Amino acid sequence: MAKSTSRPAYRCTECGWTTARWVGRCGECQVWGSVVEDGAPKVSKVATSRPTAKAIPISQVNADAATRTLTGVGELDRVLGDGLVPGAVVLLAGEPGVGKSTLLLEVAARWAKAGRRTLYVTGEESAAQVRLRAGRTDALADELFLAAENDLGTVLGHIEEVAPSLLVLDSVQTIGMAEADGSPGGVSQVREVTGALVRVAKRRDMAVIIVGHVTKDGAIAGPRLLEHLVDVVLAFDGDRHSGFRMVRATKNRFGPADEVGCFEMSESGIVEVSDPSGLFTSRHDEPVPGTCITVTMEGRRPLLAELQALVAPSSLQVPRRTMHGVDSGRLAMVLAVLERRAGVSLAQRDVYVSTVGGARVTDPSADLAAAIAVASAAINAKAAVGTDAAPRYVAIGELGLAGELRRVPGTDRRLAEAARLGFSDAIVPAQSRRAADRMPKLVAGLRVHTASTIGQALQALDLVRRPRSVEPVPERPGPVLLR
Repeated sequence: MAKSTSRPAYRCTECGWTTARWVGRCGECQVWGSVVEDGAPKVSKVATSRPTAKAIPISQVNADAATRTLTGVGELDRVLGDGLVPGAVVLLAGEPGVGKSTLLLEVAARWAKAGRRTLYVTGEESAAQVRLRAGRTDALADELFLAAENDLGTVLGHIEEVAPSLLVLDSVQTIGMAEADGSPGGVSQVREVTGALVRVAKRRDMAVIIVGHVTKDGAIAGPRLLEHLVDVVLAFDGDRHSGFRMVRATKNRFGPADEVGCFEMSESGIVEVSDPSGLFTSRHDEPVPGTCITVTMEGRRPLLAELQALVAPSSLQVPRRTMHGVDSGRLAMVLAVLERRAGVSLAQRDVYVSTVGGARVTDPSADLAAAIAVASAAINAKAAVGTDAAPRYVAIGELGLAGELRRVPGTDRRLAEAARLGFSDAIVPAQSRRAADRMPKLVAGLRVHTASTIGQALQALDLVRRPRSVEPVPERPGPVLLR
């Protein structure tokens, strides 16, 4: 007799995954606390209701209602796409201590100083603590209202009473509501609180900026639905040991999703950095062995980054490979290509590679610069390019496993940035393998030297160790056989 299969009794509220027994973590989307008991399916009928507003052709919709307003922080406006749109909900996420509260307090103060009413709601600090930080960073304004609350209903009451044009909520994980299950910060609470804020923002045409926490893996804490509900998702990151900070847009319904804003933490608060290229390079009076500068692209912004390498004899059976600011897997590939395709001996040597200023370089265009820095350190010789006594050059190109150099997107913008900062020469991949294409050309004020392989690039920089001339050894007379 055939057995009747039982229907799964539990379902994930995030992705719909089903299971026959309760588990604390969804097996599909890996969200904690989202698996609930699934009752019998109900067939419900939805009654037709009369719409409150009649549908009109899209060409007749008033576009002036979505006019952008500048926040007063230029680097943040760059990332948002020239300001905030009325009714937009922005989620700003970052690690603890990176400066999220300091940045948003500065945004709220500049918004209020322009005569626009602003409400700053803090759930992590007291009002006196926020006032102390505002006095230190000069973020005091008459139109900036402050409230320390942890209940969503009270927050909505403050919104009705103050009627702000901008709401800053720090943070969404500290706000709770009695109608939702769980404690503040849980999956259900975060989903319901964010949904309520989105609804009130659209209804009142009020811009909302929400602070979100991140997990130890760097992902935004809470349900994945949180990123779908909001209009803009910003990631605020930086090195703890340096004051440099970057705001990246990972989602933007009203502007570019690949733009980057640069800031620097100081004693007086957070400061915009409109030209951050000089933070990631060091100044040398003359070329130094083991250094090379490249131009990376952070979103649509070209940034200079300096890579430094040190190659030393190793006393270990397995030589050290230590790197900081670069991807370890990609650097391992560069070292293998150097040894196999360019003849640079690294098997019995320790290799140390680092960036300057705490920069993190993940752009494949830095492959050529990393290879040049390691090759220069391996033979302890400075690169020589061009006709000047001490030319300043940049290297831009992706390195393939066969030793070939590949062009990268935005080469013209990278060269223009290098020329603006005073560089005289550049080394880029050749368009073809013809000898005519490898002749130096003047592009954006730079003498551009092209190479199709890593070997040609090292030869152009005079970084290939030439073999020593070996004197012929006289042949020894062979043994005399006596009969």
